[in-house]
Amino acid sequence: MFNSKLLPAALTTALLAGTSAAQAEMEISGNVALTSDYKFRGISQSDESPAVQGGFDLGWETGIYVGVWASSVDFDINDNGYDGSLELDYYVGWSSALGEGDNIAVDVGYLLYTYPGDDGSEGDYQELYGSVSFWDATIGVAYSDDYYAETGNFLYLYGDYSFSLPAEFSLDLHVGSNDFDEKDRFPPDGQDSYIAYSVGITKTW
Repeated sequence: MFNSKLLPAALTTALLAGTSAAQAEMEISGNVALTSDYKFRGISQSDESPAVQGGFDLGWETGIYVGVWASSVDFDINDNGYDGSLELDYYVGWSSALGEGDNIAVDVGYLLYTYPGDDGSEGDYQELYGSVSFWDATIGVAYSDDYYAETGNFLYLYGDYSFSLPAEFSLDLHVGSNDFDEKDRFPPDGQDSYIAYSVGITKTW
């Protein structure tokens, strides 16, 4: 899905498993990861410390999917009322290939970010997202009407590209533009926008 968390980590392990229901109408998949630093859109969510993550998805042949994903977090901002150590996300969406083959595909959906243990509700927020993938590239957008910490409208535009390398390695490039309605509390340095990017190496087993 769109909002797979970007993990520019020194150590990341993932376990992916799928089982099919009757007549392959529904698929259940799960994932778990250990990362040296949970970074989301260029900003550490774990105070530059390791984080444990995992989630589950249900998908149907129609392209509809629902899922939940969780990660340990540490924002170090308890003076703003957040005392928890967990991020818990819920999402529902639809994805499908366009035309014959899998070279072009679309993905749209709704995502709710929650932070159990937060004394208030200002940490929770929602997003609508969409992306188009074509061959090894993806362009996407996400919009929130009231972003984290009640910072108003937020627009995220991003692009990904993956280069295939020998021995089932890949070179993964990502760049994203973050634009905020308010600049006093978020992001850092009082800016109303910033660019974040990442470069990673992936190995498939």
